[in-house]
Amino acid sequence: MGGERAQLAGFLARFDPPVARLARAVMSRLRARMPSANQLVYDNYNALAIGFCPTDRAYDSIFSVAVFARGVNLFFFNGPNLPDPQRLLKGGGNMVRHIRVDRLGLLDEPAVHELMELAIKEADPPLAASGRGRVIIKSVSKKRRSRKSQVASRQSQVTSHKSQVASRKSNVAR
Repeated sequence: MGGERAQLAGFLARFDPPVARLARAVMSRLRARMPSANQLVYDNYNALAIGFCPTDRAYDSIFSVAVFARGVNLFFFNGPNLPDPQRLLKGGGNMVRHIRVDRLGLLDEPAVHELMELAIKEADPPLAASGRGRVIIKSVSKKRRSRKSQVASRQSQVTSHKSQVASRKSNVAR
């Protein structure tokens, strides 16, 4: 089990530090709220997705944290059936809706908290009342998009270029 947790930590380490920090914080909050949920990990081409689920089947997921190079989304399975008077849930699919999580405090906002509580309450099958969920690596894509945002990559290239220029100047001055 420790190996799968370490593998998940390694997947997250590929992202820019602010995105990885936010993703870890969101997942920690979900684990605290649903300690018996399994975490189904899919390291896909476009994103790293971690489903929170009472079973080991993705179809039974309640939430999924999707980590992209530019940020984190919280997906609500059964989202189309949740009452959402403030229209916080985005998307038009038959099964899933999502919220863009730009800061951890978003999960504490009353409307978001209420949606999450309702999603947990309506989960079918329900979460176990006790126990600790497992991390289950379901798939790892051989090819994946960059986990670094293009802005961060560009900043890194500029910094590297400036270092190279400074190094050349110091060599010339000697």
